[in-house]
Formats: sequence, C-alpha cells, structure tokens
Amino acid sequence: MANKEALRQLQQRLADRLQRVREQAPTRNWLAVEIAAHGFLLPLDQAGEIFPVAAIQAVPHSQPWFLGVANLRGHLHGVADLGRFLGLRDRAPRTGSDVPARDAGRLVAFNQGLQLNACLLIDRLLGLRQPDALQPAEGGEAAPHFVVRALADAQGRVWYELDLAALAADEAFLKIDA
Repeated sequence: MANKEALRQLQQRLADRLQRVREQAPTRNWLAVEIAAHGFLLPLDQAGEIFPVAAIQAVPHSQPWFLGVANLRGHLHGVADLGRFLGLRDRAPRTGSDVPARDAGRLVAFNQGLQLNACLLIDRLLGLRQPDALQPAEGGEAAPHFVVRALADAQGRVWYELDLAALAADEAFLKIDA
C-alpha cells in the first residue's frame, strides 16, 4: 500500500510541475552577433552551429551578397553576407588566409530543422542575450518582414531580432542567381 501511495504522490508532483511549465510563458534566448556594426539577435532555436570562416568557393553569376559555398562538417552550405543582403555594407568583408582568425568573422548555420543548408557570415559573436535584459527600442524604421522587432539594452544599443525561419523562406534570399 505504501508503494501505491508513493506512486500517486509522485504522479501528482509531476502533474503539478507540468502544469506550472505550461502556465509560464516560454522564454526566448538569442545569440547576439554583430554584422556591419549593427547588433542582431538570432533565436537559439533557429540558429545552428557556429564555424570559423572556412574556404568559401565562389559561385559564378550569383548575387553580390552570396559569397559562395563552404564545406562545413562534410556538408555544403551556401554562405550569405547578411550585411550586404540588407544593404548595410557595400562590399564583402575581408576573409581568407591574409586575415587573422580573430578578425575573419564566423559562419552561423541555420538550424537543421529549417531545412536550408546555408549559413550567415557575421563579423563578431557577442554572446547570449535574454529577454529580461532588453526593452522595446524607441522609434521604428521600415524593416524587412524577417526582422521581428528592435530592442534596446541597458547601454542603449539597438538589437534587431531576426526570424531565421522567415529569412530562410524569403524569396529574395533564396534567389541567389544574378
């Protein structure tokens, strides 16, 4: 009998914990990155692995923002310069063997669940950010549909939250041919 009572208590505790989890709003955490001196927040559930900049093979007749393809862990990934795609910079950042590794940037792959073998070239990783450290930013300039919102941190820096799933489905982003 004692075992049945202990089992019932365990089941009740588990049911209570599940109910509390359902009632709490899900928190969103982001990977903070810098692209062309602008702060961007990439949702952790949509971002994949982070890679050092590898050899990127150019693709002829492609958009200027599409840098080419890179072999990342045995899979080919398209490499997009989001800064150029958004019109934040005029030319591609320096990458390659003549640039020190700390200055070469990083490649952030899209999560495999988005079913897009692509990655974004970013200038710097700036760590993780949590919603409680950010507030809605003042003002609002026109932004593409995959830029969810602008947020500001305690120091006043503006961060643009990206929806990588929406970017992965964006017609202009998928059209790499020039």
